[in-house]
Amino acid sequence: MAYVPGVALLAALVVGCSAGADGNANGADSKAGSPTVTPAPPGKYLTLPAPCRAVPRSTLKDLLPGAAELPGDQQDKVFRGSAAVTYDTDRKVGCSWKSDAPSATRSLSVDFERVVSYDPAVSDDDRADTVYAKKEKAAGLSSSATPGPPDENDKKGEGSGTAEDPADADTDTDTDADATGSAEPSPSESSGGSTDGTPGSSSSPEEALPSRILDNLGDAAFLQDLPKQAGSPAQHHTVSVVFRTSNVVVTVRYAEQPALITQVPDGRELQEKAQALARKLAETLSE
Repeated sequence: MAYVPGVALLAALVVGCSAGADGNANGADSKAGSPTVTPAPPGKYLTLPAPCRAVPRSTLKDLLPGAAELPGDQQDKVFRGSAAVTYDTDRKVGCSWKSDAPSATRSLSVDFERVVSYDPAVSDDDRADTVYAKKEKAAGLSSSATPGPPDENDKKGEGSGTAEDPADADTDTDTDADATGSAEPSPSESSGGSTDGTPGSSSSPEEALPSRILDNLGDAAFLQDLPKQAGSPAQHHTVSVVFRTSNVVVTVRYAEQPALITQVPDGRELQEKAQALARKLAETLSE
């Protein structure tokens, strides 16, 4: 009987200490409350379209003259396209087509890149705008409406997301090299371009069809016109249209190389068709 009060006292002390500890823990939790950072909203697009089915066959027939006259199996192969090799189809996909006709070779490619920001303070759209602005700058263009959010830290995050696409690095290198040789003439110089096929007319399409910022295409867009490179005997002409819609950046490349070096591609036609396809893709994405 002598041990009962001691046991009771010990039990009371234990209960008291436990209650005090819980009280301190609760107090610490309430004092530790700090302002929470609201994460930036995610981008509109969570997936990408199937690239080789993104361009309707009717459009491919127009862009790839001569393909419709091929035998059935060869025609299907051309229109089926060739998917780009990527390691993350949720982030980047692409497809290319090529048609060899007696008069010229036409090639087309489309690339879709879905940009994801790993910084909770930067939205997917803002990160995509930074990616787009980098491409615009590489083309030798500048848009006053293009914001310049900090991207040094984001570039490190982007590298982990796009390192799986070595072909993209080659594209950027080519774009940088081409951009250094592209002039930015005023729009008033775009009249009177000659595509008569004379040997000295290769410079006229360059002056008549300058690279430029495009309006009413996605959230931001530009066109890069790349006539034949100086010193090259081939009359190869490439037009690229790049646009951003929300957190997706789309690139359309359309090129022609005539069979004869004395023939000059119709740069105006290439631009018009590349822009028309880009607008069609933008509409499809927005559906």
